[in-house]
Amino acid sequence: VQLQASGGGSVQAGESLRLYCSTSGFSFRHTNMAWYRQRPGNERTLVARITNIGDTRYLSSVKGRFTISRDNVVSTVYLQMNDLKPEDTAVYYCNAEPNPFALSQSIWGQGTQVTVSS
Repeated sequence: VQLQASGGGSVQAGESLRLYCSTSGFSFRHTNMAWYRQRPGNERTLVARITNIGDTRYLSSVKGRFTISRDNVVSTVYLQMNDLKPEDTAVYYCNAEPNPFALSQSIWGQGTQVTVSS
């Protein structure tokens, strides 16, 4: 079971980034997926979540700016981040949630750094 996150980088405020999380080793289409972020000294926080049937939920501070999506054909989850702000700076992690059909435990990707300067 593997999650590989990519797409982070350094941008100016107001710019966009798209994060990718490619997965393997489990039944992606049965699995709810999420993106979390962690700032230095802070706990990991849920940013966006998408269920196996496509229902989404967002952290209030990113609503209207971030969009989570998934492609079950290529077993990948995305996070489109628009109008980025300095407070979005963090390491972003993708997560696969446990479920009875595909995963017995929560799985994390390795994290990708997003840095937004003002």
